[in-house]
Amino acid sequence: MRVLHHCLRYLEAFSRKVEMVSAILLAVITLLVLASAIGRYLFAWPIPDAFDFSRLFLGVVIMWGFACVGYRGSHIKVDLFALMLPACVRRWTDFCAWLVLLGFTGLLCWKMLARVTSAYNSGETTFDLQLPVWPVMALIWLGVAVGILTILARALMIALTDAGLDDFEPAESEPHIASEQHKSKPSAGLGGTDD
Repeated sequence: MRVLHHCLRYLEAFSRKVEMVSAILLAVITLLVLASAIGRYLFAWPIPDAFDFSRLFLGVVIMWGFACVGYRGSHIKVDLFALMLPACVRRWTDFCAWLVLLGFTGLLCWKMLARVTSAYNSGETTFDLQLPVWPVMALIWLGVAVGILTILARALMIALTDAGLDDFEPAESEPHIASEQHKSKPSAGLGGTDD
């Protein structure tokens, strides 16, 4: 259990760093598109390959963000049916859902690797500067591959502990501490106060 807790801390720190890099990349994409639009419409000189760079780096942001979601499970969930189930059955339902997600992510990783290989073999380049696109596509593929690892870690966490999909709602807390504090916090009655 100690090894699992150590791995969870590492994954949480990794997810925070990926989120920070993704936020920076999103800011760069926004500035690139804005500068290119201003250059195109005011000066008739757009930034070369702004469209290609923005779409490729947006793919990087999405796939590396997907890896974080695979670990935290903080995506949009519709759990009307799951809320009616007992906690034990709900945990195994979560586990099966994560296994299905793992399978689809494996297929996506395989197809994305084929796309990277195709771009490399064909010598695909950007439109204006003729830069090869396969390195950025490989970075997108790497995000999907890391997503497999984070989804597998989450599935193992669900199977080996009493973690569910709601354990990582507050991203600022340590893994499982938020859910343990929530479970141990006494509920305020009708006349009580809530801190």
